[in-house]
Amino acid sequence: MADILVLYYSRYGATAEMARQIARGVEEVAEMQARLRTVPPVSPVCEATEPAVPDSGAPYVTIADLEACAGLALGSPTRFGNMAAPLKHFIDSTSSLWLTGVLAGKPAAVFTSTSSMHGGQETTLISMMLPLLHHGMLIAGLPYSQTELLHTTSGGTPYGPSHLAGVDSKLPLTEDEKLLCRAMGKRVASIAKKLISTR
Repeated sequence: MADILVLYYSRYGATAEMARQIARGVEEVAEMQARLRTVPPVSPVCEATEPAVPDSGAPYVTIADLEACAGLALGSPTRFGNMAAPLKHFIDSTSSLWLTGVLAGKPAAVFTSTSSMHGGQETTLISMMLPLLHHGMLIAGLPYSQTELLHTTSGGTPYGPSHLAGVDSKLPLTEDEKLLCRAMGKRVASIAKKLISTR
């Protein structure tokens, strides 16, 4: 079994639910499994200290999780059109992997959740792609053969799955959003499997 790392930060639960849907899509591909991981919050004054294992939800990610993955799905809520600081804090710690090039040639995808329809979903997705491109990862978007992209009235972009959480961050994922998340997971896992078979 090869692992697709589904790495996310979630404040109110929507991005975590997207991650679970992406993991379902990953596991639709034979011989592929999802590894759900999250990151701890950070403090504006200093690095937040958290127990080694969260009280609930996915375990915290390690550099080893990222190094060993066959592919990556990276998710964050939107913060002023950018990824959230806790996720960026972890990404900034991955220089050792950049130096070795261990992620180069592996597929990656991105996903996000926002409070408002035009709250920066696409810029957040693109901002998450930038460090992945520096690592040499292959960005997998969502093609319009995923017809949900053509008629969704909630989230969904060709850059990656997205979710409209509402101003109180309580809107559940729509069926279109769930389908796009699962399609993204399946797409990254399928690409990773093909790449593994050529080694």
